[in-house]
Amino acid sequence: MRTLQTEFLVAGGGLAGFAAALEAAQRGAQVLLLEKMNETGGSSAMSGGCLAFAGTDLQRAAGVADSSELLRRDLIEVGQHDNDPALVDAYVSHQLETYEWLRQQGVQFSPSIESSSGQSVPRVHTVDPADMVRTLAARCRETGRVRVLMSTRARRLVRRDESSAVTGVLAENAEGALEIQARDGVLLASGGFCRNAQLVNRFAPQYAEAVFVGGEGNVGDGLLMAWKLGADLRDMAYIKGTFGKHPVDTHNNHSCLAVYKGAIAVNQEGRRFVDESISYKLLGDAVMRQSYHTGYQIFDQPIFDSGDDRVRILDFGRRMEEGLIIKADTLEALARQIEVPWDTLRETVENYNRAVAAGHDPEFGRDGLVHHQGALRRIDQGPFYAYPSTAAVFGTYCGLRVDARMRVIDVFDEPIQGLFAAGEVVGGFHGGAYMTGSALGKAAVFGRLAARNAVRAEAALAA
Repeated sequence: MRTLQTEFLVAGGGLAGFAAALEAAQRGAQVLLLEKMNETGGSSAMSGGCLAFAGTDLQRAAGVADSSELLRRDLIEVGQHDNDPALVDAYVSHQLETYEWLRQQGVQFSPSIESSSGQSVPRVHTVDPADMVRTLAARCRETGRVRVLMSTRARRLVRRDESSAVTGVLAENAEGALEIQARDGVLLASGGFCRNAQLVNRFAPQYAEAVFVGGEGNVGDGLLMAWKLGADLRDMAYIKGTFGKHPVDTHNNHSCLAVYKGAIAVNQEGRRFVDESISYKLLGDAVMRQSYHTGYQIFDQPIFDSGDDRVRILDFGRRMEEGLIIKADTLEALARQIEVPWDTLRETVENYNRAVAAGHDPEFGRDGLVHHQGALRRIDQGPFYAYPSTAAVFGTYCGLRVDARMRVIDVFDEPIQGLFAAGEVVGGFHGGAYMTGSALGKAAVFGRLAARNAVRAEAALAA
């Protein structure tokens, strides 16, 4: 077995992994990053490219007043007060500096700021996600301190005995087995487990019929390796799908969320079934309880025109060009196309329009387009549109319990020395639901924090 040595070892080549590797390298550490696939990016590169930041220059330019305090309040509220407050505080404390750091590395943000799930004010900062990962990988190469091993899979964590620190990993690639020794520690940034049907069924059997989308390598390697060492888990009960995935579209790995521009969601019976302004994770739960686990987003021409082709989840024009959105001149014709009872759909839309006019939705209590903001819109100006929608499990949003230093915590409430985690493999941050942009956001923020604390800990020991 070959042996390699490094100072800081990162398992996973997505946003969390490269953010950590670059942060560690910029602090003087030698880094080895393992990516088991033959290309980097993982689920990060497949995402919608949304990051949740508060208090940025882009928000100020758009006239948006936001703050760390409001961001924290929203994260706790959306998480149904079941997030780990220490992780929320860690994110809030470091999110703005991470936004500035990403820009300093060359990451390009769209000037458009949008509102989305769980946000009291617009705070979606949009990037090309694959390009963001490539940019950070390029900065890593420029440091001369980061070595990347592709098609190399970490298999087991290594420590001398149960009471000692993690010292590295056992891994394998086409050249055979190797042991990698890491002086400063090991960071698990290996993603979630949405591609592991056995694990998903164990923790979320209610999503057995959902569509599963995510990096092909997201089978839970990091979670399982840490679990074997006694790592504690968080939020496993909160695995949820994301509403808005077309049930038969195999080309787009993103949801379409016309509901956040004013559409309503109806089931096959033609009835609304949820407050459409809530987190699309909770919308995912709701649609999975409907017939055929599917609903329709119903909207009219003004709502269609309010889409934004710079934001993937709001790019209605592209979905129309791809033949995914159904269009009809009248609501009755639309009902016939989607095989929903016309009398029921008519009553549903009429009742909703009356609620909009009255300023109160008695059926579900909807009070905004998304998370209490934005005036409700009538659906009455043809042509009319329907977007078939189910729930897709893009990520698992749960996993290893960590503290605010990103150290993995075991079942006895003690840190596993030398072991850190960041990105989707981490649980405890989101809680019961999910704010748009907080998954990519936490990957960048927590990856950097993990690197800082691993390198700092080693420096302190050396001193």
